[in-house]
Amino acid sequence: MSAQTYAPRTAVVSRNTNETKVKIALSLDGGSLETLLEATPGATDTAHATQASSSQTIAVNSGIGFLDHMLHALAKHSGWSLSLVCQGDLHIDDHHTAEDCGIALGEAFKKALGPIRGYKRFGNGFAPLDEALSRAVVDLSSRPFAVVELGLKREKIGDLSCEMIPHVMESFAQAAGITMHVDCLRGFNDHHRAESAFKALAIAVREATTRTGGDEVPSTKGVL
Repeated sequence: MSAQTYAPRTAVVSRNTNETKVKIALSLDGGSLETLLEATPGATDTAHATQASSSQTIAVNSGIGFLDHMLHALAKHSGWSLSLVCQGDLHIDDHHTAEDCGIALGEAFKKALGPIRGYKRFGNGFAPLDEALSRAVVDLSSRPFAVVELGLKREKIGDLSCEMIPHVMESFAQAAGITMHVDCLRGFNDHHRAESAFKALAIAVREATTRTGGDEVPSTKGVL
């Protein structure tokens, strides 16, 4: 019996509005982004959050340092290779940039994932960061919904408004077409609370997108 072969899970997205211009190259299985980046001019601009290894390439430059840090953590622990560049209207505030990065990343994720067949579908993850502990649960449901409760108290972390941190996750879930619950269970440092939440989400996403080795739709409905 031959092993199941799968197409590469990659996507290139350019999302342009009057408020932001976002370019993304994404591989859900890590590896090189060289071929994708050839189709995404400008996606390799100088990045705040970069990491290159034998299995992953990550470069994120949204113009907001703490957002770069969070998206870097999401990509790293999801096992992705990711290039993201955003030029946004930061002279107004951080809302459009943060929101549109979440939307564009969700669009890229959905495109790269393809039809929900042969996937584990459900995933959960816990991630500690010192005193903080977060939990995430994900369903590749094609029914976008997000509940994000992080209990952040500060107004901002770096240049990112704390109110935008759950909104980035919600925007990602809506565009990705997934159901997502993320909670910070404990912790007093808002940086730690936020980062542990993104890492927990990454662990849950990685599990949900694991291949089963088959081609069945993981639903009693027969379609997702």
